[in-house]
Amino acid sequence: MTKPHARTTARRAGALAAALVVGATGLTACSDESGKPTLNWYVNPDGVDTLTALAESCSTDDYDIEIQLLPSGATDQRTQLARRLAAEDSSTDLMSLDPVFVAEFANADWLERLPDEAASAATDDDVLEGAAETVTWDDGVYAFPQWANTQVLWFRKSLAEAAGLDMTQPVTWEQVIDAAADNGGTVGVQANKYEAYVVWINALIQGAGGQVISDNEAGKDAKIEIDSDAGREAAAVIEKLAGSEAAQADLTTSNEGTSLGQMFGGPGEFMVNWTFVYQNYKGLIESGDITEEEFADLGWARYPATVEGEESKPPIGGIDIGVGAYSKHPDFALEAAACVTSAEAQVDLAVNEGLMPSRTSAYESPELAEAYPADLLDLFSQSVDSGGPRPKSAYYATISAAIQSVWHAPTSVDPDQTPEESAAFLREVLDGKALL
Repeated sequence: MTKPHARTTARRAGALAAALVVGATGLTACSDESGKPTLNWYVNPDGVDTLTALAESCSTDDYDIEIQLLPSGATDQRTQLARRLAAEDSSTDLMSLDPVFVAEFANADWLERLPDEAASAATDDDVLEGAAETVTWDDGVYAFPQWANTQVLWFRKSLAEAAGLDMTQPVTWEQVIDAAADNGGTVGVQANKYEAYVVWINALIQGAGGQVISDNEAGKDAKIEIDSDAGREAAAVIEKLAGSEAAQADLTTSNEGTSLGQMFGGPGEFMVNWTFVYQNYKGLIESGDITEEEFADLGWARYPATVEGEESKPPIGGIDIGVGAYSKHPDFALEAAACVTSAEAQVDLAVNEGLMPSRTSAYESPELAEAYPADLLDLFSQSVDSGGPRPKSAYYATISAAIQSVWHAPTSVDPDQTPEESAAFLREVLDGKALL
């Protein structure tokens, strides 16, 4: 395993370069405080051990970085951070942000806008396009990409072979659902009434060539696009799975963890899920929960296509590091953010925690080559580079909640009604004529 503290010297050199950039902006830490300042870094619960080690190794003679843990759910994370920032909390220095938070927080002037040179470094050609897109808002850069998440199709090779599917070629949702149903398997998704269900809906719509909204920066006046042929194609996929024998028993409450245990039971499953899956299953060999032979039966392929012949749009997630606009130490915080998002830090997160890099150079590291199959690394990076982000909007939390209200439960989704109803409800909510 890669030890984060082993590369402190290299990381400090990168941080020093970032400090020179930040220092040029004229931002200075408060000098009326006594003692060495502590920068609070609010993190989500993913990869806490490695994040804690990064906080230690990126601390300097000028400041210490201290981890503060956020709730596990994305909605609760947003709520806690938003409350602090709305109150102009000066102790919120660094934040681990779900990409969909960046536009909202930047629009509210809660994030420090990166100086030009730091912004260029945070989104340079080494950063995967899909990850770089998540940190921009209104022609500015407001965060540093740290790790880039995406979903792929995980499956039992033996199940795909029994179904006659050539998994080296693109497959559709219809093919996957039929293959599982006809061969005693299941299809694992995230369809509880929460953010990940919107991730699925959005990916299905984008995979059919559509989008949830357009003219995003118009805020409440954005054009609602969900009532479209693409919206109906997405609803048809959900309807098909919900009515299929391939649907898992807990479909309406399913999340990222519920279908993990069904991969190696009986014929197995096809499952769309995030990058952590590989390390999760690999760890089960040592614990004796699965055998080497079972692990060897695990396959992976690009996210399924919504429409045959159209390229799928894998979901893009991950974490971006933002600096609080009310921090007393913005120069130190920008320096620290550059440090904890360095290519070396991203390698640590990938090898130790299964949280994949946002930088191409990290994917090319020997540590990752040893920890992951080459074709899986290629699949992860290609999926991020060509995937589809969720709508970038200052009102994303409202948009997501409105979609969940109409599209859940998945067993009630109707292609002829659900997209139209959700478009009408979303318009009313954004116009202040309906409450969530």
